[in-house]
Amino acid sequence: MPETTVATAPRAPEASGGPRPRLVEGRGEISRAVVAALCSGDTPHHPRDSEAAADPWGEDLQLALYLLYALHHRGFEGVDEDREWDPDLLRLRRALESRFLDALREGTAAAPRTVDGAFGPLLEEPVDLSDSLGHLLETDGELWQLGEYAALRSLYHLKEADPHLWVVPRLTGRAKAAMVAIEYDEFGAGHADRVHARLFADLMADLDLDPAFDRYPDHAPAELLATVNLMSLFGLHRSRRGALVGHFACVEVTSSPGSRRLARAMRRCGAGAAAEHFYAEHVEADAVHEQVVRHEVIGGLLADEPDLEPDVAFGCAAAVLVEDRLGRHLRSSWSEGRSALRVPLGPRPGPSA
Repeated sequence: MPETTVATAPRAPEASGGPRPRLVEGRGEISRAVVAALCSGDTPHHPRDSEAAADPWGEDLQLALYLLYALHHRGFEGVDEDREWDPDLLRLRRALESRFLDALREGTAAAPRTVDGAFGPLLEEPVDLSDSLGHLLETDGELWQLGEYAALRSLYHLKEADPHLWVVPRLTGRAKAAMVAIEYDEFGAGHADRVHARLFADLMADLDLDPAFDRYPDHAPAELLATVNLMSLFGLHRSRRGALVGHFACVEVTSSPGSRRLARAMRRCGAGAAAEHFYAEHVEADAVHEQVVRHEVIGGLLADEPDLEPDVAFGCAAAVLVEDRLGRHLRSSWSEGRSALRVPLGPRPGPSA
């Protein structure tokens, strides 16, 4: 891939450096119990029926899962690192995952269970773009909306590709080789300043956002948390390796056209060179990745384990489901002229304020 030179503002602080993230406040009985347990070192205490009664798409369950999954990433300031494998926290996580998985299965019950059926519609540009969040930002998005979008997506992009790496020890042959080749690009092909998480931190600096790792979970609604939790859910379980490959493939297949729209949105709104560059970088790179992931990662996996095809299709359908839910939330909020964040970033300029 040819190198692209852009003029950028001073670089943001290193996304992987600095102190560990701080815990945020809970949003219900379960997430408050998780926060209290992490702070005290004790077991989580909450009503026994709260897990079964929790809304699988709700703020409480999604935040609790996000906090529990964060222990497998960088943890939290002041929280013992050994809590990552605390049996009481793992039991709670398993119960919440079960609720989330049931909701995912219900939401994708009508989706195809073959690879061709799952990915076929994603390979064609839809005629009607009225439901496309990228099209909305490309044509009508305002700078404050791009800032909100970036703040939310930082929960994914500052750990971009990390959960997908968990599948590598569970693959063999063609699938493993191709997966590692794609991830090599995601991590900058040996150049720290080209790591995609690094590039996203620079994008955030252009938009006057804090590029510190996991800075904005308190701002993120359940719809966004679910998109990140899905990746961790599939990645942490060997039994979900097919679903994780399906999720990864869905991200790569849809990335190039979506990134093209977002690069145009950043340029039109004057977001900055680094903000535009992050998405422009993904247009060409992910167009190549899309071919490799479909023919080599999925093809190699199913050559070795053909029984995993329904799982691969489920991973793709689940990714589409959570992204559609997030898109509806963002479009609904912005169409009413209000912030899509639980905690707005600050005053907005112009008539939308």
